[in-house]
Amino acid sequence: MSVPYALLALLSEGPKYGLQLREEFEAGTGEVWPLNVGQVYKTLGRLERDGLAESDDAGQDGPQKRYRITADGRQALSAWLRTPPDLTSPPRDELVMKVLVAARVPGTDAHEVILAHRLYLLELMQQWTRLKEGEARDDLGLALVVDAELFRLDAVIRWLDAADVRLARAAAEPPKPGSAPVPAPQLRRLGARR
Repeated sequence: MSVPYALLALLSEGPKYGLQLREEFEAGTGEVWPLNVGQVYKTLGRLERDGLAESDDAGQDGPQKRYRITADGRQALSAWLRTPPDLTSPPRDELVMKVLVAARVPGTDAHEVILAHRLYLLELMQQWTRLKEGEARDDLGLALVVDAELFRLDAVIRWLDAADVRLARAAAEPPKPGSAPVPAPQLRRLGARR
């Protein structure tokens, strides 16, 4: 979540105080992303410095200062909303790293590692599902957050299942005699020129 752009989005509704922005940010994200009030004021200071927001009174700091978005801020917000995030490289995912390491560590059963994480993820999905059936029913922001998290967890579980199958298949294949080890491919950004 890009806090500066989220604050600009809130300011696009009209002038607001820093504490008000913090409360609306948390309410708008289903209260799953707490925001420190110091972070709000630091971010507002940067938005002012960059000409994307302005305050009523430049000589006054703190909760008495009202902020509003500028024309440049509206343009920056609009551009950010329409610019896809960079997803061309796989993220540095700790779970992926654990499975890769488990597959290489002698005496470690990668299947057990995968099952432990799969069980944990299923428990998380159950918690999110209960939230979806309860509080998220009447809170659009929270409902969207819950849906996103459920889809993300489902994708991770499906990846674990696929990794488990792939590792089992690789373990069942006898090593080829006399063949040199194949070097691991170098991951690079998709779309990067060779």
